[in-house]
Amino acid sequence: MPPRTSPSERQRRLGAELRKLRIQAGMSGDAAAELIQAERTRISHIESGRVDVPRNGLYKLLRAYGCPEGTYFDGLMAMAQERGKGWWGEFSDTIGPAARDLAELESRSTTLRTQEPLFIPGLLQTEEYSRAVLSETENDPQRVDRYVEFRLARQRILAGDTPVTFDAVVHEAALHAHVGGPKVMRRQLLRLMEVSRLPNVTVRVFPYEAGAYSAYSQSFAIFGGATPELDTVYLEHPTHSIFLRDGGQLDEYAKMFERLCKLALAPVDPESAPEAHKSRDSLSLIQHVMYTL
Repeated sequence: MPPRTSPSERQRRLGAELRKLRIQAGMSGDAAAELIQAERTRISHIESGRVDVPRNGLYKLLRAYGCPEGTYFDGLMAMAQERGKGWWGEFSDTIGPAARDLAELESRSTTLRTQEPLFIPGLLQTEEYSRAVLSETENDPQRVDRYVEFRLARQRILAGDTPVTFDAVVHEAALHAHVGGPKVMRRQLLRLMEVSRLPNVTVRVFPYEAGAYSAYSQSFAIFGGATPELDTVYLEHPTHSIFLRDGGQLDEYAKMFERLCKLALAPVDPESAPEAHKSRDSLSLIQHVMYTL
């Protein structure tokens, strides 16, 4: 099978981890190729994500690279076994590879931390809100329908037997933006309160009075799994998306998110009694904005 021209983020990530381990072990590409009885070019293709590595070959490489057995070892083995044939493949007619990579990353993550300075996070959006947002950048109604369907399908990770632990910081500006009009926004704010009842979902609002810290940080998401070595930061841009894997960058975004949580209001707790709200919190702010619509 010839090398693939457009490897997925999972395939690129596995290859990057293998290259890092090989270099740390001080092993040449030729020596690694000899281990799995392959040509030197195959190691290059594996490390760029352009070809898959068989399970037994991966096991030999990891052992030769000195990677100890444990969660990181198992995580790499699991990434090699996955074939990316999830529900997101049904949307390849419309949805680009970066968005499909995002859906695949979400599907294998156990934790998700995100900060949104301008919009309600996609995983918490109503259908009407999603349609209003997507219609601003797409004129074809049929394509908008597919984009909305895709976004709503991604939300399934919040439910089920093993839902992702989702922690979101939403800027107050996102609550005031009249996306789709007052009725759409009112239902969206109600959705925020409803989804916060899920035990795996935490929503915090970053208020205007907390200062400019959030304004200097763009929308980002931190995906975590069984081992922090394989965590990923996702940055979305209008023309492209970026997946960050470097440990130093991951640490910086984790610190940024921790800082945002400290400056944000107390999380939404729809089950608490009104008298329990002795100070301003995320729920009271959302309710206030909703009642002004």
